[in-house]
Amino acid sequence: MAWSTHQLAELAGATVNTIRHYHRVGILEEPERRHNGYKQYEIRHLIRLLRIRRLVELGVPLNQIGSDGDIDPELLRRIDADLAAEAERLARTRSDLAVILRDGAPADMPAGFESLARRLSASDTSLIHVYTRLYDDGAMNDLREMAGSDISAADEDFDALPPDADDETRQGLAEKLAPSIVRHLIAYPWLSDPADHVSNSAQVTQRTFVDAVVALYNPAQVDVLGRASVLAQQQLREARERDENQDSV
Repeated sequence: MAWSTHQLAELAGATVNTIRHYHRVGILEEPERRHNGYKQYEIRHLIRLLRIRRLVELGVPLNQIGSDGDIDPELLRRIDADLAAEAERLARTRSDLAVILRDGAPADMPAGFESLARRLSASDTSLIHVYTRLYDDGAMNDLREMAGSDISAADEDFDALPPDADDETRQGLAEKLAPSIVRHLIAYPWLSDPADHVSNSAQVTQRTFVDAVVALYNPAQVDVLGRASVLAQQQLREARERDENQDSV
C-alpha cells in the first residue's frame, strides 16, 4: 500500500504542510516518487509520522526528535515542569475570571482586587496597577487589606476634592486622613521602610511612585496626601514617645 502526501496526512491526522515541514527539518524521510513525480509513502513513513506526532503532543521540540525516537528523560522532566507551571497559571487565570464575573468587576482590575472594584476610584485602581510592578506579593497582600478597610467620610471627601480647594479645606482633610495613615503604619511597619518588599531599586520605586501620584491625582489631592503623611509621621513619633515614657515609669 502506498499513499500520496494528502492521503498520508489524512490517515495520520496531520496536514500536508506539517508533513512538508517535517521533511524540511529532517525528521521525516522523503519517500521515493512515482513515475509521475508524486511522492509514494509507505507504512514505515506512516509509523514514523505517528511517532513524531506523539512526541509533539507531549511537547517535545522538533529539534530534539532524533531518528531513533529516544528522548532524554531529563527533557521530559523539564517539559513536565513547564506544563505544571502553565497549568498553575491557567488555574489562577480561571480563578481570576470567576471573581471578575461574580463581582461584575472590570476585566482589567489588578489581580486580587476584583472584589474591591466598586469602592476604588479610577485613580486608586491605576495606582494599584503601578504598585504591582513595584512591590512583592507580601506587600500587595497588605495593600489589598488596606484597600479593603472601611471607607471613611474623609476618604470620600478626598475623592471629591476639587483641584482649587483652599488651604483651610486641604489642611482639615489632611488632619482627618492622618489617623488612618498612622494605623496603617503601625499595622504594616514596612510602609515606613519598604526596601525589603520592592521589586526594583529604592530610587526607581520612589520615583515611579511619586510620578504616578502626581499624574493620577489633582494638585490639591497631592498636597493633602503630603500634609497627611507629615502629620501621620509626627503623630506616630509622639505615640511611640508616649509608649517609651510609660515603659520607663
